[in-house]
Amino acid sequence: MNFFRHTVLPIVAAFIWGTAFVSQVQGSETLDAFSFNMARSVVASIFLFFVAWGVRVWRKQDALKKGTYVELTPAQKKDRWKALLTSGLICGTMLTIAANLQQAGIALSGAGKSGFITALYVVLVPVLGIFLKKRVPARVWISVLIAVIGLYLLSIKPGEFTVTRGDFLLILCALAFSFQIMTIDRYSLLVNGIELSCVQFAVVAIESGILMLLFSDVTLSDFTAVIGPILYTGILSSGVAYTLQIISQKGANPTLVSLLMSLESVFAVLSGAIVLHEHLTGREYLGCVVMFAAIVLSQVPIEQFIAKKKTD
Repeated sequence: MNFFRHTVLPIVAAFIWGTAFVSQVQGSETLDAFSFNMARSVVASIFLFFVAWGVRVWRKQDALKKGTYVELTPAQKKDRWKALLTSGLICGTMLTIAANLQQAGIALSGAGKSGFITALYVVLVPVLGIFLKKRVPARVWISVLIAVIGLYLLSIKPGEFTVTRGDFLLILCALAFSFQIMTIDRYSLLVNGIELSCVQFAVVAIESGILMLLFSDVTLSDFTAVIGPILYTGILSSGVAYTLQIISQKGANPTLVSLLMSLESVFAVLSGAIVLHEHLTGREYLGCVVMFAAIVLSQVPIEQFIAKKKTD
């Protein structure tokens, strides 16, 4: 069960996210980031509400049959709702920032490149652990250096030392996703994973909706024109994959799970090439390879292998 939760589910989430980059590119052709994320998050929160409700009813009925059901006291219910709403607000706000930066960056940089730059969060998560007083292994610092080289090959053209606006937004997005993963790691142990996902997307829908009203100029026909991408990203990418992230991180090593989820970058390049006919340059493909090497190196416990070899 642990193998399925901590290994299979993150890979499934990575596949959904990787292919969802195509839908996000298609959505960006009609809607701005705030409008698209508001729409997909409304779909996600509604979908997850019914999933969470169904699971809760099923568990209650199962517990009643087994004679193990215990009704919560009013005080316990209040504490439960307080924990859920607090967790959802914090995780949802972090996701609002990350998702809107990503959507804006995808509109400018395409699916394939966006997948790899976004995957920088895998390297950044353990580095940010410094602020939680966690020791950062030497391999992580080496991975950071390699990732910078990969990012240079991906984002900076020969003879130039400037980063495009789209790539810069995606770098900020990777940083925001790093904080979002760390908040999920903290709060997923306190509340139900599906319910947390439902609340966090309701928060994203509200916050992105406010930003849409302030800065966007869209019509109903703009939304209906990209209803397919909205439903795909809302139900599968937002509704299913983010819930799989929460479930898979529960009781697991967050850096190990983030490594498996980083496979979304590979799926993004493949789906971008197959569906959108995107083609990276040789230099950019090399950057993808270097970036992925950094991602893998950052998660492989080399120190444990060396220590074990010395004791053998």
